[in-house]
Parts: sequence; structure tokens; C-alpha cells
Amino acid sequence: MARVTVEDCIDKVDNRFELVLLASHRARLISQGAAITIDRDNDKNPVVALREIADETLSPGDLKEDLIHSLQKHVEVDEPEADPASITGSSANFADASEDDDQPEAVTFDRMTEEELLAGIEGLVPPEKSDDY
Repeated sequence: MARVTVEDCIDKVDNRFELVLLASHRARLISQGAAITIDRDNDKNPVVALREIADETLSPGDLKEDLIHSLQKHVEVDEPEADPASITGSSANFADASEDDDQPEAVTFDRMTEEELLAGIEGLVPPEKSDDY
């Protein structure tokens, strides 16, 4: 049985902390039933993972990407952005035909008097106190 040391793997993965992360992630994958790429030789999963890294049967970059993907809780999907021409073309469909296209639509805001604001604030109910504060 060949002994695997950190020195065997450190030339494949420069950072020792990253090596530990990658090897432990690979050992977990092996525990979950992933196929191993070398002979087991009655070794435990962490040793098999280190031997796979040392023998370069697995790419450290692929292991790193797989580790990152496994730790993500929200995976962003790269969707193509909408074409600006299609956005402006679709907004023109919503304009009223009787209005001039050269005149921008006037934006109006609701105004509130001070009395209406105070009446609205008085109608609010304070939140119940909890033990968290």
C-alpha cells in the first residue's frame, strides 16, 4: 500500500487549505456512490480522494467547480438580456394612438396633506413586542 502525503498533492493544488477542501469533497462524493478512478487497495475514502488528486486522474479545477456548485444555495442562470430595440418597440405599442408620439407622457404623483398623513399614521397599529429585541 502506497502512502499518500500532502507533498504528493501540493504540486497539483498549490494551497493546502484548498487541497483539504477538494479532497474532503471528493471523499464525500465517493461515500455517496461516485465511481472511483483508481484501484481502492483497501484504502478509506479520504485516502482514495488524495490518491486521485496525486495521480491526476481528476482535474483539480473540475473538483473545485463541483465543490462551489454543491455549496451554492441559489444558482444564477445566465439569461440573455433583452434587445433594447425590442424594448422600445414594445413600449410604443402601449402608447395611445390619439396621443402625439413626440410628447412624453406626464407623470402625476398623488399628493397628501399633513392632516391626511397624521390620520394615516394614527391608524397604524404598532408591532407586537417579542423576545428577540
